[in-house]
Amino acid sequence: MSANKFYRLGCDIGGTFTDFVLLNDQTGEITINKCLTTPKDPSDAVEQGIREMERRVPGFVEEMDEVIHGTTLVINSIIERKGARTGLITTKGFRDVLELGREIRYAPYDIFAEFPKPLVPRRFRLEVDERIRSDGTVLKPLDPKDARAAVRTLVDMGVDSIAVCLINSFENPKHEFMVKKIIEKEAPHVSVSISYHVLPQIREYERTSTTVTNAYVKPLTGKYLSKLSGRLGSIGFKGKLFIMLSSGGITSVETAAEFPVRIIESGPTAAVIAGQYYGKLFNLPDMFCFDMGGTTAKSCLIQRGFAGVVPTFEVGRVQRFMKGSGLTIQVPVVDLMEIGAGGGSIAKVSKLGTLQVGPESSGADPGPLCYARGGTDPCVTDADLLLGYLDENYFLGGEMKLDRKAAKIGVEEQIAKPLGVSFIQAIWGIHDLINETMAAAAKTHIAEKGGNPKIVTVAAFGGAGPVHAYGLAKKLGAPTMIVPPNAGVGSALGFFTAPRAFDLVRSHKVSLGDADFSEIEKIFEELEADGKKTLGKAGTNEPIQFERSLDMRFIGQGSETRVSLPERDFAELSKEEVRKRFDEIYEKLYGRTYPDSAVEFINFKVRASLPERLLQLPKFERSGRVLEEAIKGTRPAYSEIAKDFIQHTVYDRYKLFPDAEFRGPAIIEEKESTVIIGEDASVSVDEYGFLWADLQQGRGAG
Repeated sequence: MSANKFYRLGCDIGGTFTDFVLLNDQTGEITINKCLTTPKDPSDAVEQGIREMERRVPGFVEEMDEVIHGTTLVINSIIERKGARTGLITTKGFRDVLELGREIRYAPYDIFAEFPKPLVPRRFRLEVDERIRSDGTVLKPLDPKDARAAVRTLVDMGVDSIAVCLINSFENPKHEFMVKKIIEKEAPHVSVSISYHVLPQIREYERTSTTVTNAYVKPLTGKYLSKLSGRLGSIGFKGKLFIMLSSGGITSVETAAEFPVRIIESGPTAAVIAGQYYGKLFNLPDMFCFDMGGTTAKSCLIQRGFAGVVPTFEVGRVQRFMKGSGLTIQVPVVDLMEIGAGGGSIAKVSKLGTLQVGPESSGADPGPLCYARGGTDPCVTDADLLLGYLDENYFLGGEMKLDRKAAKIGVEEQIAKPLGVSFIQAIWGIHDLINETMAAAAKTHIAEKGGNPKIVTVAAFGGAGPVHAYGLAKKLGAPTMIVPPNAGVGSALGFFTAPRAFDLVRSHKVSLGDADFSEIEKIFEELEADGKKTLGKAGTNEPIQFERSLDMRFIGQGSETRVSLPERDFAELSKEEVRKRFDEIYEKLYGRTYPDSAVEFINFKVRASLPERLLQLPKFERSGRVLEEAIKGTRPAYSEIAKDFIQHTVYDRYKLFPDAEFRGPAIIEEKESTVIIGEDASVSVDEYGFLWADLQQGRGAG
């Protein structure tokens, strides 16, 4: 960071709102902005939001060192099937691997179970007659004429992007490189993704699916990032643009454009990385991060200060919460779980005559009824407004007036009357049902990770997260809830805590007994060289750190165990030392190990990272203030304990101070979000302005 460039901007494009956080690295001062997302062209909202911020901080654009950006563009284009017309070139006999998958039915007893359609229709999937053995030797050479004919056929069919995935190319990419060269010569205007660059990893279905997904979104992502860079330049930005990765790191815009499959979970990941940072700051062993925005709610369990990273996830599930019903993507991603819907989730009466909330969402356009932008369905935000949790005159700090009358008419006509329930039962039912749905999913998620919901600290993020966090925490039985300052823009704030890093992997299947550690060291060195090259695109000369790990398994086993390695030459390690590391981890995970059974290496992994530029949270001063100064007044809001509307004390969060303490019922308002606290909980404020809610006194009341 140069002396005259000391601003960093985090920009998170969500389904409903685009969030901005401007950080002054010299003073620690933070400036916040929020505007409605522009779905037709997300860069419109980016430029609009920056220009709005410049009115408050004149001239900051020219003093910005970097912009860190997270976007839902990639995942939305997959879900909505708005990517490029894509072709696939694969080995003869593997044309249908996208449909065969793992040949597992996610609902074995449902004869009508649907599966997601492949991103590439069968007529756009062509074969070439070549074959490479599993050890990398060539069984049948690739005929260039055959490959050229396949390329020309796809070009004549009008494809904009081509994925190349040949069998066993992770061991020998020679044929994939040949096809890539032919495509670049025959059709230089067509985008290319080869599996050796996207995912040089074992397992044919996952590798093909991931490479195809990358190819499907690559032209769209490239155009968007190029346009975004141009618009930032047009308003005076001359610094570096970084993109949030699904794995929790950030990378250059060039790398993101080349590997857009790596940024599918770009936005939601940032809130988790912020939660991980806060967990370490406050020494909280188990945290449950809960990020609820206008469209979706995501969660992640952070254990012992770290969020888990998984190698595989699914996109575009046919059945939203059914594992196996989506497209499989094999890239490192923070272990997020979608546990419910967002503030824009639509409430309706189901075919069975019961209340249903989501999964359909009104999004940013037209939005809930109370937005008065043409929405016709009651949503969660409408219910929150009618319950008294939101102030129609202070939504987004008063910048957006909410229409209470429209929300009330919508709920009465579409929910209360058809169900034959009172108005209060209808609005509370919408709020409580979404909390119950999220709590059930959260308990499952926590249990699967070996956690205990009764000891976790719930951390709330997102515009709707602090409104629902109290109810969720009560249903979980969690003792404590924290809400950081500016929680409504938690993801954008989390960008500043993310490392500049990139994960690389290479498959090479060999038994421990037969392994040549010198050859393996060469694989690690090649991965580190690739990592250095990738991070070099960030335009920095800072030293690069490398973390090495292995995926190992017992011979014949179907899944692997990750083993971290010490920072030294692999050739210097003994086979006994590596085996001991594997046995220790395996026994910890599964309770026992099998010392007499042989093991093998599957994947070799490297994380390349630059020194972290951590967010330095500013500390607040008490400066003789008293609690009464922070009270804005009172307003009636619904209490589950009282089963009626009761008066809640309304606090101005910006006037709260360290060591301030008060009991519920309370509503704490800030521009981007509102915190609800029941009468059975107490709240304290720490030196960083975090709200700590103690829920233990009223356990069991929710």
